[in-house]
Amino acid sequence: MIAKIICYALAGLDGIPVEVETDVNKGVPSYDMVGLPDTAVKESKERVRSALKNSGLLFPMNRITINFAPADLKKEGAAFDLAIAISLLKASEQLIGADVSETVFLGELALNGDLRPISGLLPILISAKGHGFKRFVIPAANAKEARFLGGAEIYPAATLLDVVQHLIGLAPIEPLETAEFTAGKWQGYSSDLKYVKGQPMARRAIEIAVAGGHNLLMIGPPGTGKTMLARCLPTIMPDLSFEEALEITKIHSVAGILGEEGIVTERPFRTPHHTATTVSMCGGGNRAVHPGEISLAHGGVLFLDELPEYKRSTLEALRQPLEDGKITVSRAGGTFTYPSRFMLCASMNPCPCGNYGSANLVCTCTPAEIRRYRKKISGPLLDRIDLQVEVDNISYDELTSGEKQEGSQAVKERVNLARKVQRNRFSDRSLNTNAEMGEREIETFCHLSAESENILRSAFERMRLSARARARIIKVARTIADLDGCENIQPKHVFEAVSYRLEEKF
Repeated sequence: MIAKIICYALAGLDGIPVEVETDVNKGVPSYDMVGLPDTAVKESKERVRSALKNSGLLFPMNRITINFAPADLKKEGAAFDLAIAISLLKASEQLIGADVSETVFLGELALNGDLRPISGLLPILISAKGHGFKRFVIPAANAKEARFLGGAEIYPAATLLDVVQHLIGLAPIEPLETAEFTAGKWQGYSSDLKYVKGQPMARRAIEIAVAGGHNLLMIGPPGTGKTMLARCLPTIMPDLSFEEALEITKIHSVAGILGEEGIVTERPFRTPHHTATTVSMCGGGNRAVHPGEISLAHGGVLFLDELPEYKRSTLEALRQPLEDGKITVSRAGGTFTYPSRFMLCASMNPCPCGNYGSANLVCTCTPAEIRRYRKKISGPLLDRIDLQVEVDNISYDELTSGEKQEGSQAVKERVNLARKVQRNRFSDRSLNTNAEMGEREIETFCHLSAESENILRSAFERMRLSARARARIIKVARTIADLDGCENIQPKHVFEAVSYRLEEKF
């Protein structure tokens, strides 16, 4: 008898339907698998055999042939275990009367029949729902991840026996109730702008950066608070919408790093070490193509501390994602596109000793050493960073003063107002922030007066800026105007935006 069960394979962030065809015939007992299964899929033979026997079910001692269609798609991972087991039971007539035709089965089997969680469940469910499937059987351990998908019947099962009893009607499993999404509030986060002493220009820069989704570079001596300021970024970022949370959760689910909530409730804040490789930053792998740090930071912040210490090839790989908001990873395992719309925040010292340009510290580096150190950051990468701000040491009196600093909550309220203006502005376009504007949007929404144009022209010629730098200054000025509640960009907004571009070339 032949049985057909639907399962799903994962290709990047997209699920691809796979039909598990099982043929059980009389003959010399054998167990063959065809359809490009990888090692993990082939090893399911023993997992499924033991799971069936230890669940009190019969393993057919016949000639067994299992085909995975489409046959030209590489099948990877252990998520096919449950579908294989159900197809074997159906083909050996142990599930007579059970309707499995429109049900998607997903899960890895333990030897005792328990169902183990799988990675990438949410993107699979979303893809399967888009293909018309509305009934799913999944591991109970994945229930928190799946409960946010509405419009589908999702049955969480703890064991293979639970699935069988559900299918034959002995002990039906209650479907999951759709949960309401609630964004995280960073209430337990240790960083807050109220703990940052001094640094008014840097505080203003991170507020503008978050309000418009702009990239930020902080340059200054060691111990001036660059890292502390960067770690305050998540506390002033807008709360996640449900659509944003789903998109980020898909990426984290594929990477297998979802937390206990089952959905990402807070914007990502990724801080890879400077020894990170290009593959770990961009994505890839020896077998499967997994998302890298820039995709895991999608919708949040990618913080690169001590920027010149990263490999130049790793930094240069950021250039295209910073422009396009996505990255296409091509490896032997396939070619996949991952979203990578993140806010880049970087920090660095101005020279090897860290004291160059300081008001109260003496630099011991030679001009050649300073030039060599700064040349680790290429001009094209620096050109893509909208705000570049210097952070200097503060005095002891400033550090110990009892003056209260403005906290993250007050700054976040202003950021939310500016983001609301941008949402209304781009309501008929697929944009969210000013930083995502192209030339067409700049022409439409960023009108400059004659005085503002003269200011920008003067800066362009004096600082020898590129066309990209000019566009980014205009976008930053648009964000500053939004924070001020101004409909049009004023000369003072252009002045401030220009002040965040370093005149000295790296």
